[in-house]
Amino acid sequence: MKRSSTLFLKVAVIFIGIPVLALCLFLLPQIANEANEANEAVERGSDLAYVVYGLLMVMYVSAIPFYFALYQSFNLLSYIDKNQAFSELSVRALKKIKKSAIIISGLYVVALPFVYIMAEVDDAPGLVLIGMVMIFAPMVIAVFAAVLQRLLQEAIDIKSENDLIV
Repeated sequence: MKRSSTLFLKVAVIFIGIPVLALCLFLLPQIANEANEANEAVERGSDLAYVVYGLLMVMYVSAIPFYFALYQSFNLLSYIDKNQAFSELSVRALKKIKKSAIIISGLYVVALPFVYIMAEVDDAPGLVLIGMVMIFAPMVIAVFAAVLQRLLQEAIDIKSENDLIV
């Protein structure tokens, strides 16, 4: 692969991370402030604010494996630049990406009851479908990374057998 195409992919990885960073820095604190103000406005207290806090906590925690997976993707592209695409380093990077995607999916499985409570309060059943997308999208990435990891490991094994024969 030419260096320009991996450079394009590295820039794309950076641009994937920027909206999530903006979300964590600007939008999520604003949502927390509005939930806090709504909780203070209700005299006897609303449990909905705690549901919002639970969802925000899951979103913030899921940003950690998300950025770890982006970092591993960046490393994988660097290995391709250095002609080390068929190496154990690439297999390990894919394994870490797979685990990060599974962790993100698991976090959103934990958050699904909070999404259900919010959907009941707002009478918005489509909100649960959005929560399900947040579970299945990382799982698709995990399955894709697992398939690539297996194929890469088999290619490395075949390459090492051929090196021993010659």
